Amino acid sequence: MKKDIHPKDYRQVIFEDSTSGRRFLIASTVATTKTDTWENGKEYPLYTVEISSASHPFYTGKATIVDTAGRIERFKSRTAAAKAKKDASAGKKKGAAK
Repeated sequence: MKKDIHPKDYRQVIFEDSTSGRRFLIASTVATTKTDTWENGKEYPLYTVEISSASHPFYTGKATIVDTAGRIERFKSRTAAAKAKKDASAGKKKGAAK
């Protein structure tokens, strides 16, 4: 292997999938603030990801909805507000037409 081709902060990092709970020990340069102990008893930097091959529907074959940021609720509230606004403006138009 060639010398000095990897960045200085290239080290083993634990990646933890927050959806499935699965953990992987992989070499990476990702910046982390937390550490945790791996199966071998050694402490490594810890990085949490929302989705990985352990929880992604393409790899698991299961269609699951991962809504960690509340995207579905925000969409529903926006559409409900738009419908209410549309209904209110339609009511005003009916009142003005009489």
